Amino acid sequence: MKIIRRLYDWVLSWAETPYGVPVLGALAFVEASFFPVPPDVLLMALALAVPLKSFRFALIASIGSVAGGALGYVIGWGLWDVVAPYFYQYIPGVTVAGFDQVGGLFEQYDFWIIFAAGFTPIPYKIFTIAAGVFGVNFPIFMLASLVGRSLRFFIVAVMFYYFGKPARQLIEKYFNLLSILLLIALIGVILLYKYFS
Repeated sequence: MKIIRRLYDWVLSWAETPYGVPVLGALAFVEASFFPVPPDVLLMALALAVPLKSFRFALIASIGSVAGGALGYVIGWGLWDVVAPYFYQYIPGVTVAGFDQVGGLFEQYDFWIIFAAGFTPIPYKIFTIAAGVFGVNFPIFMLASLVGRSLRFFIVAVMFYYFGKPARQLIEKYFNLLSILLLIALIGVILLYKYFS
């Protein structure tokens, strides 16, 4: 945990430099395939410092993250035999059996699984790599990533643009809970649609 905390502080420190914006794009890129600290941390710091540029920051984070998701997909698709042992070591709690279950879910709900991973606090990188391993249709993968990641980052941007400092406390306290509740509601709508159609 100390190492994650140090990485978190290191990421946050970039907000006070002239390189904060390019680092945000780079961080969003690497987090989508292997880096443990989400770009939201730097996005919030930058948006807090300059609320009027919040949407620009969200766009940079979205582009970086979707491009990084494509890298994760390629890793899963072409390098899985090489990275698999490290993957299970690096991601605590992920087992071979659990990973195979994700593959089963992809067969039925490919778009929605990627969307959920992109939007919620679920580690997106696990699902970008898994999508490549299980051969999820790449255009569907990219579309779901674009929608999920953009929605996540632009919600943060909207809150900082309109509410400024109070938005940070609100996001830090409730964002994960709200995104999970929204996802549950979305799943409910999909299930109702399937049931009545």
